[in-house]
Amino acid sequence: MPIVPPYQNSRRFTSTVGAGTGTGATFAIAATAFTNDAGTAATVFPSTFNYYNLYVNGLMQTADVSSVTTTTITIPGGDALDPGTPLIVQFVVS
Repeated sequence: MPIVPPYQNSRRFTSTVGAGTGTGATFAIAATAFTNDAGTAATVFPSTFNYYNLYVNGLMQTADVSSVTTTTITIPGGDALDPGTPLIVQFVVS
């Protein structure tokens, strides 16, 4: 029987595509370009999490659309999106 974590919680971060740098496969947005749920500037993304969801313009994306580290989220081809497109990254932690 698997061990069930005592709770699940999430950490959400918001930004826009315009905060990203690079082109094509190297398009990335730094964690410091995001704000957290409290409305303050983020410094890093969670280092451990169960999974994360990326929402582009309110639509959840499939897992193959991005990759994440504690300092950046990489969205290959994201530079083709309008700079004002909102992004939300939600990390589910336990």
